[in-house]
Amino acid sequence: MRILISNDDGINAPGLAILEEIAAKFSDDIWVVAPAEEQSGAGHSLSLSKPVRIRTHGPKRYSVTGTPTDSVMLGIGKIIKDHKPDLLLSGVNRGANLGDDVTYSGTVAAAMEGTLAGIKSIALSQVYSREGSGDNVTFDCASKWGEEVLRPLMDMDFAPRMLMNINFPPHVDKVKGIKTTCQGFHDYGRAAIIEGQDPRGYPYYWFGLHGIEHTPGHDSDLEAIADNYISVTPLQLDLTHQQVLSKLRNLYP
Repeated sequence: MRILISNDDGINAPGLAILEEIAAKFSDDIWVVAPAEEQSGAGHSLSLSKPVRIRTHGPKRYSVTGTPTDSVMLGIGKIIKDHKPDLLLSGVNRGANLGDDVTYSGTVAAAMEGTLAGIKSIALSQVYSREGSGDNVTFDCASKWGEEVLRPLMDMDFAPRMLMNINFPPHVDKVKGIKTTCQGFHDYGRAAIIEGQDPRGYPYYWFGLHGIEHTPGHDSDLEAIADNYISVTPLQLDLTHQQVLSKLRNLYP
């Protein structure tokens, strides 16, 4: 089995190294194509107004001067175009990709791009417990549970245009198990915007990672993580609202 690995935290991210170790449990044909620099929050963006370059870091290991989407596209269409991968793994992301945040996520976007190419694709993210953790974020939970979570998915037939989104809770010693979940909902009206002032006296802004309240459903990914379960969520690329579509057709007979 050929596995392509990518992420949005960059080629030197610790979570990428963890994912390589997990992938090695399933195959010895592993290729890494990841962004050269961190691309968190890049979403499913594609570089169209500037050239993108590939850099070689060793056998089967490359970085791309672009987004996660660029990386996957070049991995599939250029670097290993002779033999399309059987599986794409993206992550392990430093931080959660839960609820509506999946629309911002470069980690999930890399898996989306693999899905568009007809490849079974899975995004993996490590939740951490507090803001400002810096380099102290631990991937212990992803490292310990990664193989166990992925193994049942290896032989599963994914529906066309769907991908899997996995999130690991922050504390490995508190994990209660694995839950299949639906995508949760954030209340972005309570998002934190942090204002500062640069040395010249001009204001600047950071979007805070805390203080966002959510209203998770009984089976949501948000609720599962809050209850110390690993969350496994099937996502689909078709964003059509089917119920409204039928009503809309009545407006335009």
